[in-house]
Amino acid sequence: MSETALPQTTDRARLIERLAEPRTYDLAVIGGGATGLGVALDAALRGLSVVLVESHDFAQGTSSRATKLVHGGVRYLAQGNVSLVREALHERTTLLHNAPHLAQPLPFVMPSYHWWESPFYGIGLMMYDALAGKAGLGATEFLGKARTRECLPTIIQEHLWGGVKYWDGQFDDARLALVLARTAAAQGALLVNYCKATGLVHEAGRLAGLRCEDQESGRSFELRARCVVNAAGVWVDALRELDGQASGRATKPMVAPSQGVHLVVDRDFLQGDHALLVPKTADGRVLFAVPWLGKVILGTTDTPREDLAREPEPFADEVAFILDESARYLQRAPRREDVRSVWVGLRPLVKPVEDDGNTKGISREHTVAVSKSGLVTVTGGKWTTYRAMAEDVLGKIQQAGLLPKLAASSTDHHRLIGAPVPGSATVRLSDAPGAHLYGDEAALLAGLPGADVLVAPNLTEAMVRFAARYEYARSIEDVLARRNRLLFLDARAAAAAAPAVARILEQELGMPQPTAPFLALAERYGTLPA
Repeated sequence: MSETALPQTTDRARLIERLAEPRTYDLAVIGGGATGLGVALDAALRGLSVVLVESHDFAQGTSSRATKLVHGGVRYLAQGNVSLVREALHERTTLLHNAPHLAQPLPFVMPSYHWWESPFYGIGLMMYDALAGKAGLGATEFLGKARTRECLPTIIQEHLWGGVKYWDGQFDDARLALVLARTAAAQGALLVNYCKATGLVHEAGRLAGLRCEDQESGRSFELRARCVVNAAGVWVDALRELDGQASGRATKPMVAPSQGVHLVVDRDFLQGDHALLVPKTADGRVLFAVPWLGKVILGTTDTPREDLAREPEPFADEVAFILDESARYLQRAPRREDVRSVWVGLRPLVKPVEDDGNTKGISREHTVAVSKSGLVTVTGGKWTTYRAMAEDVLGKIQQAGLLPKLAASSTDHHRLIGAPVPGSATVRLSDAPGAHLYGDEAALLAGLPGADVLVAPNLTEAMVRFAARYEYARSIEDVLARRNRLLFLDARAAAAAAPAVARILEQELGMPQPTAPFLALAERYGTLPA
């Protein structure tokens, strides 16, 4: 059951008014991705006063561009990282329980085209099951040729020996981030998107707060806080550098960005309700084909990237790799013209002491570092373990003496806003999006104006109004990229919907909504590199 009968409104003027109030917070968080939002929620549930600022929209960076998998790290099992796998399996179960409308079990099949593949990978997956224990979602099964075809009816049949079926999870990353933000706000935290941290406040060599600027009005604020958490994802090093400059210390970068490219095609290419996993492609990488919100996600890549673009673009060879490898397994090979949308996520991988530039060997685990001035930086990790990362951050804060003794974390059993009653029927995340993604807030959605008026496939006027009133949406992109996922599913359809969404947002927010910036963005999502 959700925590509040009626959701809090996210009126911008009221948020800015609260931001201007003179007070000292227990905790100030910089960064509104999965990690920062997780920290804000954990801290608020422990009774701390919390403020969070995000320079752009919540989850606009890496946290909306995941492969949409809530996984226990089956790939890390091969690396022998048992502790990371065990933690991720526990967190997977917790997430699926706390937000079942946005995170659900998903069956995967590894098809075998050589006699040895099923026993080889099957044994590893049975170890995965054993590590999961009671947190398992379903037992690994060895499949014959006929059953494999039944699960994956559109894969290439020639030379097929059989397959292995196992279970993991999938989720809607951006909507989950918004639910985290709203749940933290319901506990008293103040969260403001489009409010950029512009500097840090030091007093007598200690961190005492931060300066920020409202990106809409240009108004500046100084926020006092007993502790500041730097959860800026791949951008954490910029804040670490500011902190170091204040005390005359040089800082070495701790993040080595890696990008993952995802292509979206129609469900015809992968019929059925199972995901396809190829554990080792021709060049040793992993290939996923995942049914998600009525489409299929193909990916991903792992390419080092030096720049930190807000909208990173795919490289031509990454797109070619995904299409070429998909053609080796799918009866109908996806072509460039079949791609409905292409998007790229930057992973904040933690650098080892000796960095050879190869991101495959860089740690996927998170790191929490406390500077001499008291700046707490958290980076690395993955969506699945956001809650455990937040718990670790609060633990390190207490160890460092930045805050007094804290109450125990309660996020492991705190159901998020919208979570339906346990046992309620849920619609599969592999199906087309709709009101079911709002969980037990679907009734409220149905009562808003335009609940039966479509402005795009699976997007109603009421959903746009809900985004503006209750989900911090400020622009066409906010609605079509993260409250509704149309930009990620079909860039051309998103572009077509932009004028109608703009009109509704102008009514709701009382501010102009130019379509040109979003149309340019949609063009990028709909265009592959030459």
